[in-house]
Amino acid sequence: MTVRMPEPKGTLLGKETTYENRYDPSLLTPIPRSLGRDAIGRHDFRGVDVWRLYEITWLDLEGRPHYAAGELLVPATSPNIVESKSLKLYVGSFTQTRVGDLATLSKTMERDLAAILGAPVKTHFAELADWNCPVEKAPGVLLERETAPKGELTFEPEPALLAFSDDEKTVEETLSTDQLRSLCPVTGQPDHATVVIRYRGRAWDHEALYRYLLSYRLHRGFHEQCCEQIFHDLMTKLSPETLEVRCLFTRRGGIDISPFRSTDRDEPERIWRAMRQ
Repeated sequence: MTVRMPEPKGTLLGKETTYENRYDPSLLTPIPRSLGRDAIGRHDFRGVDVWRLYEITWLDLEGRPHYAAGELLVPATSPNIVESKSLKLYVGSFTQTRVGDLATLSKTMERDLAAILGAPVKTHFAELADWNCPVEKAPGVLLERETAPKGELTFEPEPALLAFSDDEKTVEETLSTDQLRSLCPVTGQPDHATVVIRYRGRAWDHEALYRYLLSYRLHRGFHEQCCEQIFHDLMTKLSPETLEVRCLFTRRGGIDISPFRSTDRDEPERIWRAMRQ
């Protein structure tokens, strides 16, 4: 079954734009989460979207430039997401803006984003000399090293591919792949991600899971929608007792996004970067 997310209206993606360098919160463009959730028929998600910003720069009150990086955490319960290009333009609008300090800039971003997302957000920013976010390889069993897909592959998401292992025992395991690929629903540009799945329940067929994740190769969906569709399909078809899905998408335009969905956590235990982020 192919689930297609409707194309959002009014986005800046794929359009020629002017890069402002003076603070302008009107650049931020919200997109309703309901566009993706209506398509799959599920709205009760728990988790967070971790946006990592690498190109934050502003002027202090004396006109000297500063640089920072860090994370922006958007709860999965927010009614809207922010369109990524609009966020890039908004962050860039601080370039020639005099701001007291990083704490003031952080509070300003939290306020502006909460206004268009419809929920409180959190920032964890640090000036570049102080910022540290570890780069790690995907944990657990790497599917492409353990198994190979059998027969002809399909390249639209197909939850019917998912299956249990012949072993009916209950397990708790972490499975991952660096080979998720999807397409932006507006521009058609490819996105690549590392996917990390942790679950407890009846053992899954690893080859079937790998085939399912590869089937996203030509799927059009925002990062958040792809993660939620994977989570929904796994819950619906395999009914684990607990489940976490984290999709760590590669950087574009100085920003990367890592949606996290869970049955029992609002945020991941810790934040880290994949090798390509």
